[in-house]
Amino acid sequence: MVRADLLDPQAIAAAVEGCDSVQVIFPLSPVAEDPDGVTAALAESLVQGLSAFPSLPILVISDYGAQTPSGTGIPALFHQIEVRLSELPNPLTFVRSAEHMHNWARQVPVALKTGTLASPHQPLDRPLPMVHAADVGAITADILLSAPPQAGSRRVVHVEGPRRYTAREVADALAAATGTDITTLELPREEWEPTVTAAGAAPAFAKLNAEFFDAHNKGLVEPPAGADVRRGSTSLNDALVFAIKNSGAGR
Repeated sequence: MVRADLLDPQAIAAAVEGCDSVQVIFPLSPVAEDPDGVTAALAESLVQGLSAFPSLPILVISDYGAQTPSGTGIPALFHQIEVRLSELPNPLTFVRSAEHMHNWARQVPVALKTGTLASPHQPLDRPLPMVHAADVGAITADILLSAPPQAGSRRVVHVEGPRRYTAREVADALAAATGTDITTLELPREEWEPTVTAAGAAPAFAKLNAEFFDAHNKGLVEPPAGADVRRGSTSLNDALVFAIKNSGAGR
């Protein structure tokens, strides 16, 4: 195993030397005071570090909505990443992942205490693209083992679950997983950012998070027409049971 500072281009170059391909996962931090600046610095460092290997296939884990340059919150950061890395001559694949199902498990302690799941996804009966993180890994592995795109070109793959689920179905799945009655309600817009900062996130990240939900609720965080969409096999219920069991949140 090789450890490398992602802000050190020379360390990145040393880490990937001799590799057959590279998978990039950006560590977005919820406590960063300047998410845009951190993202730009990470992307620049990666471009500099990888530029010595122009034929090396690169796969980048990105986000639903990353095709839109602004107004989407967190996906806009991934747009910035995609644009900067697209300047490399390497064969590039961007895997845009839908929202991870296990993120909902973070709300289990409050849901168990109050009997409600407060959702910024609105309306509550709107089907949402979600995916189990393990399915993203499996699909990504298949892509890495397949033939890469031509040098100087890029491939974009979208990944979501076997079907879409509503916030109401999330509450039902959490109830089934915990054996507790849980209903869902719309979290008021003015509470979105305070809820995230109360959990320890920086105000800048909370603002991006709120922008994401605003865009998502308007249907703006979707694959473009004709996109390559691949589906995982794990259901929401199974993903939440797994997440709760491994976090201990249901106890």
